[in-house]
Amino acid sequence: MFRRKGYAAATTEDIAGAVGMTKGSLYYYFRDKQEIAFFCQSWALDRMIADAERIRKSGAAAVQRLRLLIKTQMQTMLDALHGTAAHIQMDAFEPAKWRKLVDKRDRYEAEMRRTIADGVRKMEFRPVDTAVATRAILGAVNWSITWFRPDGPMKPEDLADSFSEIFVNGLRAKK
Repeated sequence: MFRRKGYAAATTEDIAGAVGMTKGSLYYYFRDKQEIAFFCQSWALDRMIADAERIRKSGAAAVQRLRLLIKTQMQTMLDALHGTAAHIQMDAFEPAKWRKLVDKRDRYEAEMRRTIADGVRKMEFRPVDTAVATRAILGAVNWSITWFRPDGPMKPEDLADSFSEIFVNGLRAKK
């Protein structure tokens, strides 16, 4: 519903209907729409952080780790969350919840930044400002949820492959 109608226009009745529940049943699990969006965001960020930690511990080269980070993030956003734009509408949350999400988002960003810095250090990537490179990647990946259409010609995994190729090849050191 957040994807179809946007966060502001989606109602709890819409959400309940989409998952085959009554509004009252939905309220058993969540107080309001904001709590549903927060749960989705928090769950997605937890999953992305866990994936990033697993990827870091894999011992793979930075080129491969960055490729995997991009792919797993896009798959979380486009497959698991079905591209909900609530992912980038964090200003809808009350300050305490917003802070928790920002802390998780920052942890994920730090993992990606470490990966790029490691690639630069090992000369897999050309010298770049790691903060700018990381934010460019995250900005493009996050924004894809606003224009990606599940019923379009590309599947999420195809888009994730394209994005990872574009960004990784753009950072690769010239040999």
